[in-house]
Amino acid sequence: MVFEKTVLNKALASAFDIPIEVTYWDGKTEKYGEGDTQVRITFNKKFSFSDLSSMPTLVLAEAYMHEDIEIEGSIQELVASAYRKADSFLTDQSGFGKSMMKLLGNHSQKQSKEDIHSHYDIGNDFYNKWLDKTMTYSCAYFENDQMTLEEAQIAKVHHILDKLDSKAGGRLLDIGCGWGTLIFTAAQEYGLQAVGVTLSEEQYDYVVNKAKELGLEDQVKVYLIDYRDLKDKDFDYVTSVGMFEHVGKENLEMYFQKVYDYLKPNGRALIHGITGQHRGAGVDPFIEKYIFPGGYIPNIAENVEHIMTAKLQLDDLEPLRRHYQKTLEIWNENYLAVFDEVEKEMGRPFARMWTLYLQACAASFEAGNIDVVQYLLTKGASGQGLPMTREYMFKKH
Repeated sequence: MVFEKTVLNKALASAFDIPIEVTYWDGKTEKYGEGDTQVRITFNKKFSFSDLSSMPTLVLAEAYMHEDIEIEGSIQELVASAYRKADSFLTDQSGFGKSMMKLLGNHSQKQSKEDIHSHYDIGNDFYNKWLDKTMTYSCAYFENDQMTLEEAQIAKVHHILDKLDSKAGGRLLDIGCGWGTLIFTAAQEYGLQAVGVTLSEEQYDYVVNKAKELGLEDQVKVYLIDYRDLKDKDFDYVTSVGMFEHVGKENLEMYFQKVYDYLKPNGRALIHGITGQHRGAGVDPFIEKYIFPGGYIPNIAENVEHIMTAKLQLDDLEPLRRHYQKTLEIWNENYLAVFDEVEKEMGRPFARMWTLYLQACAASFEAGNIDVVQYLLTKGASGQGLPMTREYMFKKH
């Protein structure tokens, strides 16, 4: 017991850049950092040194889920503080890398379907509790501080379709269409023929029923298939929002090649996804095990290399890090408001897991550990058919 506490004491002393207070399993309390305590941590059990040294974020996250750890104060601020400390043991996943990277190599179509099912098919009712009315589960776009989340999600869709300079009568493919907000907006407001693909049965059923409800069956199509199996081609526009994070490191090259293949000559694509601005393993063991099995976050250099290999032209690159931080903060507020409902339906560990996930992700964006980037791409000479300057991207709706 003394050994574990001594090791953890030393690790925590240099893990954060804010003053914290820690109460150990023996009842003794230590303070780390100068100034008023911002976060208090209580360990209700002893932790194995070998577990902590190999996968610290997973071990501590599971402990929080099962109430072996209690945190008083902002989890987001605590995690962001760890990311700001270059030598924090919480941000060093070197012991985790080799074993997990082997698992990341399995992105067969069967495995991809199982990965998507584990996250997105929790149930539409679950996501409906804390997403906005558009049922959009990706980074919003806050044009001003007064925007509601719903307004910012609609603004994100407009921003994407405006960047493409999309014209009525064109054909749009949305890879990973979610609950369909983008393809419905493309059809209703931009006059596009829209096709969506998803592996989520819950999302597929929702989009099919929504298309019927809106009378858009002839203008909006959705397929429950792997994006690699789509036979339809020759699209004027391709969009993909929050998708490439799911395809796996080894399939990123194929993903961008498929974007190229689905586009007409001089067609345009807007690819929006979580991207690191620094090198390093793009996976966390807690996120991998409980939230996004098979997920991988590439850095900008990786994506640009794959874009070049696919012979796509890069027309514009826009980081939206702070927009995702704010999106996650609002999601967490919404989620905490229905926490008791989730706990009753899914159990307390699950309910605690999700607020930990939302706050930890907000912290990652806050600290700049990860970013979300929009890539505007052309199949053919860069900027073919686009206005000469970027003003066109910021239309007023």
